[in-house]
Amino acid sequence: MTHRFLQRPRCHAARRWPVGLALAALVFTAGVTAAQGFEVTDARGRTVVFAQPPQRIVSLLPSLTESVCELQQCQRLVGVDRYSNWPEAVQRLPQLGGGIDPNIEAIVALQPDVVLLATSSRASDRLEALGLKVVALEPKTHADVRRVLATLGQLLGVPQEQGADRLWRVIDAGVQAATQSLPARARGARVYFEVSRGPYAAGTASFIGETLARLGARNVVPPELGPFPRLNPEFVVRARPDVMMVGNRSMQSMAMYPGWNSLKAVREQRVCLFGPGEADVVVRPGPRMAEAARIMARCLADKAP
Repeated sequence: MTHRFLQRPRCHAARRWPVGLALAALVFTAGVTAAQGFEVTDARGRTVVFAQPPQRIVSLLPSLTESVCELQQCQRLVGVDRYSNWPEAVQRLPQLGGGIDPNIEAIVALQPDVVLLATSSRASDRLEALGLKVVALEPKTHADVRRVLATLGQLLGVPQEQGADRLWRVIDAGVQAATQSLPARARGARVYFEVSRGPYAAGTASFIGETLARLGARNVVPPELGPFPRLNPEFVVRARPDVMMVGNRSMQSMAMYPGWNSLKAVREQRVCLFGPGEADVVVRPGPRMAEAARIMARCLADKAP
């Protein structure tokens, strides 16, 4: 290149050499950036290196699917788990099993740049052994949700101010608005929230418990039992909640555990039985948490003694 420039007339070299340097610098910088890529550390503490933001994504956790879409990157999803059903666009994607029993062959066939799944999934090691990049994220608290949104924003190459920060402000403001909508009599109500049959409950330490606390409710499941403990039905009888909230995706009649018919909340029909649509919203830690807060606030306003 230098020899070619020296052969040109002196005036041309004087005009074009700075431009050539600038272009060379740009090309060099771009090459270094592409070579360096970036790193993402997931909830397992594992660092995953990417040369560029992934364009083909498989998500095996509904809350992660929803978060990717709310960060305006739904078009990058090429496959989801069987429970990912929102927004409507993801229902047209290939379903690849669940987080516990994913269809490994179908996932590999899609040639994803990354697979998003829960830390509790047993598929991560097998997928990594097959050469796929895996990022495991499983939010259980409000702080976790905020961190997951930031991690996904980094992974997707979405500027933080336009992506994760903006989305979290919308969620937080929505939860606050739901709190302010509650009548005074509903505050302080003692609440039992059943996530699924077992009974598995949402404890004080869970994102659901934190939302209830912001609504002014008192969770009958203490933090020392963990975010989502499996309880002895007798525990709920002794706790004597004022209001019961139950996620009910099956839409079957609520089956009472032994002794629950004696609960005042049951006798006085102070039970909110959330159907599939609402149950999906209230039990998923992600971008629809403000809507979840409104659903729970409505229940408290209707059922609190």
